[in-house]
Amino acid sequence: MLSLLTAFLSISTHLLLNWDFYESNKEHMSDLEIAKQIELKHIKSIAAKLGLDEDDLEMYGKYKAKLPHSIIDMEKLKKSNLILVTAISPTPAGEGKTTMSIGLSEGLNQLGKQTTVVLREPSLGPVFGIKGGATGGGYSQVLPMEDINLHFTGDFSAIEKAHNLLSAVIDNNIQSKTNSLGIDARTVTWKRVIDMNDRALRNIIVGLGGTTSGVPRQSGFDITAASEIMAILCLSDDLENLKKRLGDIFIGYTFGKTPVFARDLKVEGAMAALLKDAVKPNLVQTIEGNPAIIHGGPFANIAQGTNSVIATRMGMTLSDYTVTEAGFGADLGAEKFLDIKCQSAGLSPKAVVITTTIRALKYHGGADLKTLTQPNVEALKKGIPNLEKHLENVKQFNIVPVIAINRFVSDSDEEIEAIQEFAKSNNVRVALAEVWAKGGKGALDLAQHVIEIVASGESNFKPLYNWDSSVKEKIATIATKIYGAAQVDYTSKALKNLRTIADLGLEGLPICMAKTQKSLSDNPKLIGRPTGFTITIREIEIATGAGFLIPITGDMMRMPGLPAHPASENISIDNEGNISGLF
Repeated sequence: MLSLLTAFLSISTHLLLNWDFYESNKEHMSDLEIAKQIELKHIKSIAAKLGLDEDDLEMYGKYKAKLPHSIIDMEKLKKSNLILVTAISPTPAGEGKTTMSIGLSEGLNQLGKQTTVVLREPSLGPVFGIKGGATGGGYSQVLPMEDINLHFTGDFSAIEKAHNLLSAVIDNNIQSKTNSLGIDARTVTWKRVIDMNDRALRNIIVGLGGTTSGVPRQSGFDITAASEIMAILCLSDDLENLKKRLGDIFIGYTFGKTPVFARDLKVEGAMAALLKDAVKPNLVQTIEGNPAIIHGGPFANIAQGTNSVIATRMGMTLSDYTVTEAGFGADLGAEKFLDIKCQSAGLSPKAVVITTTIRALKYHGGADLKTLTQPNVEALKKGIPNLEKHLENVKQFNIVPVIAINRFVSDSDEEIEAIQEFAKSNNVRVALAEVWAKGGKGALDLAQHVIEIVASGESNFKPLYNWDSSVKEKIATIATKIYGAAQVDYTSKALKNLRTIADLGLEGLPICMAKTQKSLSDNPKLIGRPTGFTITIREIEIATGAGFLIPITGDMMRMPGLPAHPASENISIDNEGNISGLF
């Protein structure tokens, strides 16, 4: 008992000192500066909190480790409580889902619930683009943040290499005279990938330079987060299942109209070998010294937007509560998490946290981006219908939501009260969360709501649609019920894609929509809660290895570009190896 009291006092003192330090420096401290104030614990002590021995770890230095699949216990995970964190439609900077997920996990741990947060790995595209980092913020971060935000344990690099190996083998087979499958280069849709925002690579010509340099054809690059290999890694059960899915990747057709898959090129074994370590989840720690598992990194606007099935199952095996997040709003990552990942892996969340910020509500109420830090209750109230729609979306899956107000320094009491009044009048749970400033202490009210929702047993997950429905029916269901569209239109290319899908017998696959995160519609300028709009399906990509179809709406592209002043302008390193500029 004395040792428990001593530990509690130690944690309390640590949090109090952090809070005092923050209070006196909050106008000057970046996330990186806060992270550097924390004395990291050896990863062995973090693993011990999960009941793991040193022999269970494959260590990458002192503060990172890979976890083997053998840890997963399908019976144990059935007793764990899975909590999903999503958000309303975001502003360009995002609304802090990762920060909220980490803070909530800290809060649940403080309330005595053994909890692990399970997250995606950051892509270098956003790190060097707009966000400058994706490991949470303030006193709700995962550490070591510099490593996680940069190369980490090399998973993205391995995925990139496996993807581009297939690209190289495809073009080599097209070129070959002795080992040719007779692939019609005009039908190949497989592109190359790179983990960088590089708009100049969206459309390219490969094979120039003469007969020894390949067969010229039009192609391009996607960002690694949009790679089908990324999707496959995140949906696989184990290494064997990963290898099978890699072999199932659709390449194109032969001149004789025979479909070609990666297995026909005999490349899936080599691809799987490149991914032998990347398929294992990564164990790190939170600022408060609690376990965090990070694995995979698909975007939610152009991919499925959630961490790996293996990582989620591992968290659920080792913890009473597992907190995870899905990218962007409940119209994107959450819908895909529930309709694709949960159905595929047999998961059933017990509660959904909808991260809400006052700045985003004001933005959806028509306020200019430059004025979002100024009090504006009227604009906030006009933006609340966006929150209302995301709440409705979660309820369609028969899961109980709770609104988490991610508080910023600029938020006024009147603005906070307006959200609380809306929640009260609509009988929705709401909690003010100060996770950036206070870590777990700032999420205790939210954590208590989550515990009560789980205890009530009210959530009983049901999917939005049946996978066996027609492709058009599934797309229409998502567009009308989740986005609020009036109808769906198809271009001639998309209609041709539908015929290809039918010919290949793939109509029973789920849908992974590629859509802007800035609006519930496919038009980023339609903010708030638009109605009466039409969703336009430009084309439909086939991801047979991942096991879903990707309808691409509007002007969405799977290779982002950099802003005029990318975050990379602020990032540097000194002669001692200290990194600056990550935030």
